[in-house]
Amino acid sequence: MAFVLLEILAVQLRAQSTFEIYGQVTDPQHALVSGTTVRLLDSAKQPVQSVKTDAQGHYQLFAPAAGAYRIEVNAPGFQQSAREIDVHTPVTTVDIQLTAIRTAQERVEVVGDIKQTSVLFPDPAQGVWVREQTLDANPGRPGAPISIPGLPIETASGGIKAPQYFAPGVAGDHGEPIAQYIQVGSYLVSNNLSANAHGNGYADPNILIPAVLEGVQTDGGAFNVREGNHAENLAAMYELRSRLEPFVTLTGDYRDADLVLGWSPEGNDVKSWVALETAYGNGFLDRLEHRQQYKLNGYREWQAGAHELTLFEIGYYGQSFVPGLVPLDVPGLRDTVDQRQKDQTHTGEFAFNDDWRLTPAQDLQLSSMFRTYNLALYSNFGDGLIRQSEFRTVAGGNVTYINKLGEHLTLMAGLDYQRDAPRRLDLDHYLSNDPAIYGPFEKVSANNVTLADSAPYLALDGKLTRYLHYYAGWRRDEIQFNNADLLRRANSYDTVAGFNSPKATLAFLPAPQWLLPEAALSFGEAFYTNDPRTGMGTTRGTPVSREHAYQLVISKTLAAIDFRLTLGHITTEASLAKIDPDTGLQQDEGPGRNRFLTASARREFGFGLVEVSFSKADARDLDTGLPTPEAPRTIFDALGVVNRLPLGLKARAEYEEVARKPLGDGFVSVPVREFRGALLRSFRHDRMDLGLNFLIASGYTGQTTEVIAAGDQSVPFEQVVGVRLPSYVSLSYTYRFRPRP
Repeated sequence: MAFVLLEILAVQLRAQSTFEIYGQVTDPQHALVSGTTVRLLDSAKQPVQSVKTDAQGHYQLFAPAAGAYRIEVNAPGFQQSAREIDVHTPVTTVDIQLTAIRTAQERVEVVGDIKQTSVLFPDPAQGVWVREQTLDANPGRPGAPISIPGLPIETASGGIKAPQYFAPGVAGDHGEPIAQYIQVGSYLVSNNLSANAHGNGYADPNILIPAVLEGVQTDGGAFNVREGNHAENLAAMYELRSRLEPFVTLTGDYRDADLVLGWSPEGNDVKSWVALETAYGNGFLDRLEHRQQYKLNGYREWQAGAHELTLFEIGYYGQSFVPGLVPLDVPGLRDTVDQRQKDQTHTGEFAFNDDWRLTPAQDLQLSSMFRTYNLALYSNFGDGLIRQSEFRTVAGGNVTYINKLGEHLTLMAGLDYQRDAPRRLDLDHYLSNDPAIYGPFEKVSANNVTLADSAPYLALDGKLTRYLHYYAGWRRDEIQFNNADLLRRANSYDTVAGFNSPKATLAFLPAPQWLLPEAALSFGEAFYTNDPRTGMGTTRGTPVSREHAYQLVISKTLAAIDFRLTLGHITTEASLAKIDPDTGLQQDEGPGRNRFLTASARREFGFGLVEVSFSKADARDLDTGLPTPEAPRTIFDALGVVNRLPLGLKARAEYEEVARKPLGDGFVSVPVREFRGALLRSFRHDRMDLGLNFLIASGYTGQTTEVIAAGDQSVPFEQVVGVRLPSYVSLSYTYRFRPRP
């Protein structure tokens, strides 16, 4: 008996003298990493304990006494992650996010497995590592920061006007079909600007410096309750790096120059950086752009007890003369129909996220953001020179609670709030047809608009059986629309639109030895806010356009080739949707239906990868049965990455083709073909890179129809217009001030 009592006493003493350390290990896409080794070392770097993470990525360690310790995580395909900690409380929380390996071979890691779905990412997303798999869309020039395979990039004009990614069968007019988010910690910061001078809204990816992006992820299913406005068919999430090894990159050609600087403090454990970009250029069209761009991106992530804090900041200014839409095949007209066209925009933004680990199974995420934006655009799209302008402030916040009750049930509940307030939202029409002068103008519309959206949401996620994974979500949006018409007071109004957006996903996960493929079927309802302005119309527009979407993703790996098939069926409601940017008149849209199929195959090698995708869509107006104008019918994309070539060269190349698409009134676009690539050679043990970037293009971007009077025609006529796509070659030089880890 005495022996037993002594043993119990010893156990109690040991329990009182040990300090618990627990946490969770995730990959760069926040997917759980199970079965990996976590080591605890003392201040002399001597091993204390070693454990493996469980199925939920959790680990638990015990320190024998208070003091300084080091945690190390080593997982195949990732850099070693180490964290210096100070243990002085009975329980210490340390979450670790791994970083993909950056070796001389730059092994490619692919994300998007159906098995990786979770309550935060319920659909089998298509994820890519930016620097290994994809290319800057336009190195040294304005545009989308990267090229996403299978999603072509278009812009209605040159200069610095925001380009857009386009999805199969989606018209993409002003950007509303694809929502964009910047992932700051666990916070999805909306990058879409609603009800702006162009119409319904658009996303501006110009504000991001390509070098700061770790990856980009696109949905593989319909809608997500954490994604609100504009997330009707597809959402793209930009993921940020946690470090930038100090570098400088200069890219240029005989008409353009771009300088990028990036810096992180010493120490691999420090997750902080700042990046600057300055660009000047004239483009390759006949119209000189005299373009200037200045960008600042900053990031910091740090631990404060059980809190993981993340801060992200953006500053941007750009101005440019704009090569505008011109008629195709009209003699004497090439790059512009009005020399006065120009564009100026600036923005400032910060976002903050606090990921608070309450217990090993419970998280509380607290987030906020604030943004300012200004636009002044002079353009001629066929009806004479117009001026669009606005200044807005956007503020938002988010609270999300997650409780992992077990592998069969994870609960998520949250509240989103965002207030978007465009002011001086003006459309002016210049009366002079003489390009040499501005002349007088008439005020077409002038508005102050406010959109305030409050949205609680709830989601359940987990396993039904060993082979079935479920997700069920619900979101309730209450949006207040306030339109103050400064020209026609009678058109001012204040209204509220409230609606529910359900979401469900069922994933089938067969055993590895089965021949059956993985499959995920999702249903969702989503929306985007329409332009609340009446403009030159006589009635209020429809506040919200809603959409119902079904999507099926099937994937299977055969002979080391990853095959993926996505089938979608999307319907949109009829709405008085937007204000025409030329005339200020209201326009009807829908009801519509879009069916699409996307098939892709990806094969990874030790030296790179090859990926091919093909999309076919049929989008129609359900009232008339006619094809939806400007919606891409066929998209083909082929991507190749080779990291081991003779003479130490590395190569990236992508071919993208958007086939003919209807433009309305019997007009059809010309095909758009782009072949972009980069050839890279490293020197001095990867401290220095020399690169050659190129784009070989044919066709026109931003193709649409306009009624114009130009050339030898004395009577206005309707004609297909667009911006000619130039081909170019540029050179780049990168120097790293510290060796790569």
